[in-house]
Amino acid sequence: MVFRIIILLLIIVPAMEIWGLVTVGSWIGAGPTVLLVIATGLVGGYLAKWQGLQTLRLAQIQLRNNELPGEAILDGICILCGGLLLLTPGFFTDAIGFALLLPYPRGMIKLFMKKTLTRMMQNGTLIWVTRR
Repeated sequence: MVFRIIILLLIIVPAMEIWGLVTVGSWIGAGPTVLLVIATGLVGGYLAKWQGLQTLRLAQIQLRNNELPGEAILDGICILCGGLLLLTPGFFTDAIGFALLLPYPRGMIKLFMKKTLTRMMQNGTLIWVTRR
């Protein structure tokens, strides 16, 4: 089931991105479209680096205070995914990438992630193994 979803995403997402790039290119021209894609990649990379370093510092402080950095880890996962999506050319992945980098939408996504992980652990579909 998961394999089929991944295959569909690998077909649908690039097709949507090509359609979006062609559509925007027909509205504003090829040059501005290419510059816009490059600009979103640069801004996204900078924003991901800045927020990633902030999250790393927060996690280090929490570990120094003997606290579990659960929120910081989820933030880090979202920031990493958002940065990767922003480096991918296209406007749809950029929209999702910015949503993962901006604090308010990321908070909603983290809430969904926590609920999903909790449900998976309760159902036994996610198993947490630690070594001693």
